[in-house]
Amino acid sequence: MGLEYDGSAFLGWQVQRQQPTIQGTVEQALARVADHDLRVTVCGRTDTGVHALCQVAHFDTEARRSERSWVLGVNSHLPASLSVLWVREVDESFHARFSAFARTYRYVILNRWIRPALHARYVAWCRQPLDAGRMHEAAQCLLGEHDFSAFRAAGCQARHAVRDLQRIEVRRAGSRVEFEVTANGFLYHMVRNLAGSLMAVGRGERDADWLSAVLAGRDRNQAAPTAPSEGLYFVGARFPTEYGLPPGEVEFPRGTDGS
Repeated sequence: MGLEYDGSAFLGWQVQRQQPTIQGTVEQALARVADHDLRVTVCGRTDTGVHALCQVAHFDTEARRSERSWVLGVNSHLPASLSVLWVREVDESFHARFSAFARTYRYVILNRWIRPALHARYVAWCRQPLDAGRMHEAAQCLLGEHDFSAFRAAGCQARHAVRDLQRIEVRRAGSRVEFEVTANGFLYHMVRNLAGSLMAVGRGERDADWLSAVLAGRDRNQAAPTAPSEGLYFVGARFPTEYGLPPGEVEFPRGTDGS
């Protein structure tokens, strides 16, 4: 299943004692349609306040419903901030986490001196001018396979910090600066930590080659503070075509004016 959500009202994806969580909310709605309890496994867990354009998850059930009935039925039991986009039946070889070979995140920054009112929950705000071109240039050192310990949060439970970054772009569209990155996987808070360091470069606080030195140093204390969660979006994931899933990525805007 593909999910779209506004993470502002949720305490992240994973079920916990505190409510509400996205996983808990989805599982309760699915149980109403399937007529039995079930568990949902997600492609990439998101934190409190993080949004998703097409999060991918799977569940196992013997209930027989059409794909349209799953979508309409589950959505009828979900809050307005959370929607099922599609449901596809797949064989038992599919796993939302382990079958994905790439994931994309986007970080959106409102770059103006006046704080946001209408979109405060959906963008990070930076009042100082950002040089998006300088940020993009600095970010290219991150491409390829590296140890990203310098951008790994203390609570990360991953066995190792090596990840393969396949694409990274920083572009300006009016007063918005968007940072988008695709990799085979991400560490806990990795994208927000990268965004915080790129913003330090964009504000002129750090040289463009500083990011390369931080990466090589593998020391989290040498990188910039973690950027806020409001501007982060899980864009989508890529899976083998044999599963027949809808495209999971939203194209990055190419027009310099945001069109």
